Amino acid sequence: MTVENETFSVTVVQIDPKQIMKPKNYKRKTPFMIPNKINKVGVSELKGNKTPATFQKSLRVTLIIGQMFSLLPVEGVYSTSPIDVRFVWWSFKFSYLLLSLIGQIFITIMCLYKVLHSASSLNGTTPLIFYGTTCITTTMFLRVAHRWPDLIRHIAHVEDQDPYHDRTLTLKCNATCGVVLFLALVEHLLSLLSAYTGAMICQSEDMTHASFVKHFYPWVFNYLPYSFGLGILTQFLHFQSTFIWNFSDLFVICISYYLTSRLNYVNKQLLNAQGKYLPEVFWRTVREEYCRAAQLVRRVDDVINGVIFISFANNLFFICLQLFNSLEDGIKGNGECSSRGKGKPSILGGYEAASYFFFSLVFLIARSVTVSLIASQVNSASNVPATVLYDVPSPVYCVEVQRFLDQVNGDNIALSGLQFFSVTRGLLLTVAGTIVTYELVMFQFNSQPQSSKISPTHPTLSLYNNTLIPIF
Repeated sequence: MTVENETFSVTVVQIDPKQIMKPKNYKRKTPFMIPNKINKVGVSELKGNKTPATFQKSLRVTLIIGQMFSLLPVEGVYSTSPIDVRFVWWSFKFSYLLLSLIGQIFITIMCLYKVLHSASSLNGTTPLIFYGTTCITTTMFLRVAHRWPDLIRHIAHVEDQDPYHDRTLTLKCNATCGVVLFLALVEHLLSLLSAYTGAMICQSEDMTHASFVKHFYPWVFNYLPYSFGLGILTQFLHFQSTFIWNFSDLFVICISYYLTSRLNYVNKQLLNAQGKYLPEVFWRTVREEYCRAAQLVRRVDDVINGVIFISFANNLFFICLQLFNSLEDGIKGNGECSSRGKGKPSILGGYEAASYFFFSLVFLIARSVTVSLIASQVNSASNVPATVLYDVPSPVYCVEVQRFLDQVNGDNIALSGLQFFSVTRGLLLTVAGTIVTYELVMFQFNSQPQSSKISPTHPTLSLYNNTLIPIF
């Protein structure tokens, strides 16, 4: 019994030193734990320096600004979780959008009433088209808001499968918001300055708020009595409509930034592997990532294609209208009352209307070209893998490479306007050709009455002496 106890005690003594010496031999006996421990530290540091580029974070500022003017009435914009994003019919944001839409419909009806009860002309229908397209744009954004939560969850699922880092994405979206909205504000201030100067010249009495709004909004105050509340409401709806017109382009630009960034993430992997001998599993993995990015483009386009359509149509009409007015009449001063404004004080020396017209035309063309080029980058980025797949060495050419190549060449991955057109680089030249054709047709129709008044028996000579020739 004593021997057994001594043996037991000896055994215990032999175990205890091992436990005591375990920290000493920890690194020697388990060397594989050291890299894992170091790797964990590296990953945490990497996550601290590079956060994933998420859709919600990139467009947060853009959506907040849109909601300030009644667009995209969704909840959970400030949250980073896709579960918090939801659309609520009877909420403050939806009520704000509904009241704004009613006000825009009211202004549109007043413009239509003025067109029906006055001499019709292209410039006379401009307010009707402007406010009418604003109503349509607001309705399109309501459609987008209704489908926004499902889209956010789908994008979050793709981001969980293929996380990537793009430090410049949020910066580009926020910087674009700042530049576009600042220029839009400058344009609006110039329009108010032009209207105020024109009203001050045309009005014989002292300038008041009533005389200003009566001069600037004749489609309302020619048929309704003036009140201060109605004047303020009309000015707010005009400012809101101007913002919505600019925001539709801004929204398309920021969405295009994100989609292009996801496609470029796949393209970087392919460009790094160009000409290398890589196994089939690599091509299968990259092809699946490309498929998810392409499916994401289709899903986003299905939600916002109405906004894209009305944005391009609106820009095309007003570019044609302003070019026609500038080429036909030139850039003038403050309109029909400019002769009565001599001697009256003026901030820009009587060229407020000309300054506003010139700035508005340049800004409109620049914004339209920017939207077209940035949105077309989605299609351009989707075609980049083809050049890499053509360079795959013959020994590693496999079925996955062929499937990848067939998908790139067979699919048309691009944003569209209600599936009527795809936003590609060639679309910009098509729109430019349409504008030139429109201008020529409008000049042809506009020159016929003038030629008949000058010399009805010599149409060729009268067309030759038309004032359009010196303009060109």
